[in-house]
Amino acid sequence: MTEGRIHGDVASGLEPVADAFRANFRKRGELGAAVAVYRDGKCLVDLWGGIADRRTGTPWQRDTVVPVFSTTKGLAGLAMSHAHARGLFDYEAPVARYWPEFAQAGKEAITVRQLLAHQAGLVAIDTPMPLEVLADPDRRDASLASQRPNWKPGERHGYHAGTIGLYQAALLRRCDTRGRGVRDYFADEIAKPLGLEFWIGRPRELGAERVAQMRFVPPLTLPRMPLRFALNFVNPRSLLARAALGSGLRLSDLSSPLFWEVEQPSGLGIGEARAIARAYAEFAAGSPVLGVGRATLDALEQPAQSPRGGELDLVVHAMSRFSLGFMKPCGALPWSRSHRPYGMAGAGGSFGFADPDLDIGYAYAPNRIGIHLVDDPRERALRQAVYRCLGA
Repeated sequence: MTEGRIHGDVASGLEPVADAFRANFRKRGELGAAVAVYRDGKCLVDLWGGIADRRTGTPWQRDTVVPVFSTTKGLAGLAMSHAHARGLFDYEAPVARYWPEFAQAGKEAITVRQLLAHQAGLVAIDTPMPLEVLADPDRRDASLASQRPNWKPGERHGYHAGTIGLYQAALLRRCDTRGRGVRDYFADEIAKPLGLEFWIGRPRELGAERVAQMRFVPPLTLPRMPLRFALNFVNPRSLLARAALGSGLRLSDLSSPLFWEVEQPSGLGIGEARAIARAYAEFAAGSPVLGVGRATLDALEQPAQSPRGGELDLVVHAMSRFSLGFMKPCGALPWSRSHRPYGMAGAGGSFGFADPDLDIGYAYAPNRIGIHLVDDPRERALRQAVYRCLGA
């Protein structure tokens, strides 16, 4: 299919997804984007189009890759799930069983399940972690281990925006027989077997000509976000501001090549939408290639175990559900009526998930950063078209 700036293919019966993709450019201000759906190893939707670099007018190509920010957390979750299936850790065990130094400052009883469900209270890093520390796993992990929880673990939950991936990497390094963190584990055990063009941390060999340039939201759009979120974002003492801005990084670090190369599974992922969809589809279909066992898949598909204090997220101040490293369908992002799907949305509109009810993996990735926390209208139009076409 080639029509104007839109390219790719859809399987018979999914033509409305292509219509919704075109409409995003006509009606919803899309700049450049890609969307993909896989089922049983087959690509049902593979669409891309628009502009990859607004400054040069470079078109989005089939092999264009794009940063997806917190959608990266879902790929990290798949890596942790694969490791669980290999028996490297028990969800119900204390993190300190595998990482003894973690048992500081009231964290000795935090379980792996609580950590992965954003219930550990470790949303901020009080000890400054500049780029040179973030890039050094030993120094980074020592800082993480010393952190005191912001609430009693297991009592409440809150989005660990910048920290969850770092804690996952530290835990996995101590469980894996080869000492790999999330970045290398994902590359070896998921990306390589499936032939995926997705990386946690930008590889040096990735050419700049393949990377979509992000168009960020102007600061004046902040008031258009939910009022309580906006107020907490600009309050430096709030958990949200501390989670988002309090790591000790400098603004100049964001332009450093080292920053984009560090292992930060919370948000520094880059790759193709079809790679994200393919990875999720592998799990949704029972993981025939990766060999993830039914016990792990059943755990992923179970309803989220909400904390004792309820589902109000103490960081973003919205109702949310997290389980084993993923978001689950909830009021803020009701993408399914079933409890079985799992995935993760990212800042700006990207979203990837597995739906075991339909055996599909889905992903959308744009380069214009939207202003919605989740459920971006561009992504929602595509997702709803997919579900209508598949009869769900």
